[in-house]
Amino acid sequence: MKLGAFLELSWQRLGNKHCYKYCNGCRCLWWKNHKKPYRLPFRQVVVVSLTKKTNQEAESSPQDLQQQQNFGNNLPSSFHKDTTSRLYNMKNIPERFLVVFLCFLSFVICNMDRVNVSVAILPMSKEFGWSQSTVGVIQSSFFWGYLVTQIPGGYLADKYGGKLVLGWGVLAWSVMTFITPFAAAKSFPVLLLSRALLGFGEGVAMPAMNQVVSKWVPSGERSRSLALIYSGMYFGSVIGLLLCPKMIQQLGWHSVFTIFGAIGIVWWLLWNAKIQSSPERSNSISEEERRYILKQRTDSADSKTAISRQVPWKLLFSKKATWAIIVAHFCTTWGYFVLLTWLPTYFNQHLGLNVASSSFFSVVPWLAMALSSNVGGWCADYLLSRGFSVTFVRKLMQTIGLMGPALFLSIVSFVHHPIAAVLCMALALGLGSFAQSGVYANHQDIGPEYAGVLLGISNSFAAIPGIVGVALTGFILDKTNGANHCL
Repeated sequence: MKLGAFLELSWQRLGNKHCYKYCNGCRCLWWKNHKKPYRLPFRQVVVVSLTKKTNQEAESSPQDLQQQQNFGNNLPSSFHKDTTSRLYNMKNIPERFLVVFLCFLSFVICNMDRVNVSVAILPMSKEFGWSQSTVGVIQSSFFWGYLVTQIPGGYLADKYGGKLVLGWGVLAWSVMTFITPFAAAKSFPVLLLSRALLGFGEGVAMPAMNQVVSKWVPSGERSRSLALIYSGMYFGSVIGLLLCPKMIQQLGWHSVFTIFGAIGIVWWLLWNAKIQSSPERSNSISEEERRYILKQRTDSADSKTAISRQVPWKLLFSKKATWAIIVAHFCTTWGYFVLLTWLPTYFNQHLGLNVASSSFFSVVPWLAMALSSNVGGWCADYLLSRGFSVTFVRKLMQTIGLMGPALFLSIVSFVHHPIAAVLCMALALGLGSFAQSGVYANHQDIGPEYAGVLLGISNSFAAIPGIVGVALTGFILDKTNGANHCL
């Protein structure tokens, strides 16, 4: 655009930070020292960047000097207020992104507190003289509480809000993690109780998070948001497996419980200070983001109506879709819990790797799973944006999430080289993570108002492999005398 087109032109400071030029003739606004244009809240304004050459020309324009005193006479009275507000809003991260990120961090902490005992149990068993059967009871005691709170957690999340339930769940399991060394020193039953209560707290995490996401995340962003959040579990496993050996060596085994527990308490304080259960209850969200979420959100009903409504238990269990989710979730977590428990043993006993190498190779598949789950989420949302049906996308993602691990875990039985075994494990778990955009996202598709309850139902069945599958794997190992057969 040429300088002669301007009827009014002058520099003006806005919010003690930005300068702009306004043209009444062509309704243009230029921002000094900014190459990228900004969107502004008033109509018929075209925003263009101001180059250095144009800046020099503008400052020497006679029209600039003539019109400087009258600058702004033709602007709306709300121009300065609206523009300043919009500029500051642009610097703020959308609140739904903050919600998703904090949910992601909660799942990182969740698995850090879950895997720390699998590493610390070695020095603990030596100190307290525990047998292998005793160690097995300690490991399984987590799932006692985890199984119990799935459905109640979903019900409470749908009734009182996922923000409240998830927050208290994280606080409960963080406190139990923190006191684990003291419980172990007190007595064996007290230790079992603390581990069961830890599982009790973690049991509400998934259904409560699912309810939060159903309120905050539009359907078009849901697959990748859930994929990111669930990838936090895998990142938590990676972080825990990498940090725990070094922390035990430098600070003792007590440190993995006290430090990890303290991290969860800090998260709880941040969660309570920054997050609300829904956009309707938030005072910090921008009006534009609130309208965007409510327009695209699947459950358009008012939150109070959803909270007061009774859960139709009979109707939920009578639907084929509910049982399809239960079966898919059960099959997905069987492999997950078995590998989470036995993968280091496989590398150590079957491939003959030492403890340090076993820990390193155990991390690689979980890292692949963390990355692949986000890839699957983006792929699912892309397919949805291209017009594919939700049913087709969920079935496709779940098929990859089940068939991929089945194929590559079968191949592992014939592999004897560590690198090849790690590659197969990484592919198995990486493809298995596509289920995050399948069954894990499907609860909100078929029943958004009862997303927490639905996930609680399916996750109750999915917790059974944590109790049965791990023990059955040990039985198969004893009978076959080889980890490759059970895998």
